[in-house]
Amino acid sequence: MTIRDLEPKAVWENFYGLTRIPRPSKHEEKVQEYLLEWGKKHGVDVKRDDTGNIIFTAPATPGYENLKGVIMQAHMDMVPQKTAETKHDFLTDPIETEIKGEWVAAKGTTLGADNGIGVALALSVLQDKTLKHGPLEALITYDEETGMTGASSLKPGVLKGDILLNLDSEEEGELCTGCAGGIDGTADFSYRTYKTPEGYVSYMITIKGLKGGHSGMDISLFRGNANKAICRILKAVTGKFAEVKVAGISGGSLRNAIPFEAQAVIVLPSELMGKVKEVVECTFEECRFEFQYSDPDMVMYVESMDKVPARYISPKVIDRALKAIIACPHGVRRMSDTIPGLTETSTNMAIIRTAKGHLTVHSLTRSSIDSAKMYLADSIRYVFELAGAKYSTSGAYSGWTPKLGTPMIKVLEDTYKNLFGKELKITATHGGLECAIMGAKYPNWEMVSIGPTIVHPHSPDERVKIDTVAQTWKFLTTVLENIPAK
Repeated sequence: MTIRDLEPKAVWENFYGLTRIPRPSKHEEKVQEYLLEWGKKHGVDVKRDDTGNIIFTAPATPGYENLKGVIMQAHMDMVPQKTAETKHDFLTDPIETEIKGEWVAAKGTTLGADNGIGVALALSVLQDKTLKHGPLEALITYDEETGMTGASSLKPGVLKGDILLNLDSEEEGELCTGCAGGIDGTADFSYRTYKTPEGYVSYMITIKGLKGGHSGMDISLFRGNANKAICRILKAVTGKFAEVKVAGISGGSLRNAIPFEAQAVIVLPSELMGKVKEVVECTFEECRFEFQYSDPDMVMYVESMDKVPARYISPKVIDRALKAIIACPHGVRRMSDTIPGLTETSTNMAIIRTAKGHLTVHSLTRSSIDSAKMYLADSIRYVFELAGAKYSTSGAYSGWTPKLGTPMIKVLEDTYKNLFGKELKITATHGGLECAIMGAKYPNWEMVSIGPTIVHPHSPDERVKIDTVAQTWKFLTTVLENIPAK
């Protein structure tokens, strides 16, 4: 059995089509062409704007012209994450899916249900001529995951609808009415390199097996951060043995994914390796013990390298950088006072790199309160500036403030109760949604977000619960039939 055999068939068939098309963020040319061809094939008006967003337009079903116009919205890109053992080129290879009991997952990579399922739901509505609905548009945005580029570049007046149905939520039975804002930060340490002494050997220290996850949805699970762990180990050995030098550090790959792997290269006199390894293993065991429940599969490898790096990084810079990274905040800073269980403010130390004389550290800070977001971002800035780094921020966006008690909210609540016999949970998310950006350009919009249950997005453990896709489809199509009149 494959995903093409699942129900609702149209939704899974459209999702399967997306799994065949490479679509990592900022490399979306192929999926754009796929969506344009899809529109032509199914007789749906479609166009691509200057940024790369794809916009579909469908007329109202006869007799439903008086309903408010609805924009279904999802994003075309996906987060390209894989396990170290998986051989996969996200620019050329399709995503290989598998059914695991009640779930659909991918084989060693991210699944792309975030937000491929949302795109598939919108396409399936557009192609089903038996559905009843008012005027429809579908906005499939470009590059949501690495900067919300498509949403940021969307021009006012392009879309005509009054209600935005975002299809990027990840918990069936919840109606998302707000989200956190965010800001990216980058610390940059410039460094000189020095020639590795004769007789030195080199080792690569690798930490892997952490669960990682979405830095908005999973940050409150208090999982380990591979970047923090590798730097903790490096500080332990360089602080104890001055002869140990660091030749390179690499950890994490995406600003909105909690890093689950990191590695570092050290050079040292061969006679010290026994003592150094003891410190490395002891420090790792401390980390492993602290995260034994959240990350039980955390492992470390210390491997001898055949080729010794010719140069190592300035020990003074490494010392300042390691201290700053260890001192820098990571994780949840405050939980919401108004929505139980919701993270209000957090930060993710996402990426560390050493290359061409620069050690860079990238973080993503989120909060549903703009002042709290900027306060935490400044706190991070001050840590790195005190350590001698240059610090810059970019990509700041405000949160999406909920509007409750509207006629559309009542339609959604009543529809869900009638369909499933239970209450729809009204909530907000700590993840970033494009609604926050687009709502500023279309202040007349009423915005809500729904979706099936997706767990561990932005990690190779990503999966979507099969029955919730069918429930979301039923909910979506019934709501469209009952949109308030103009």
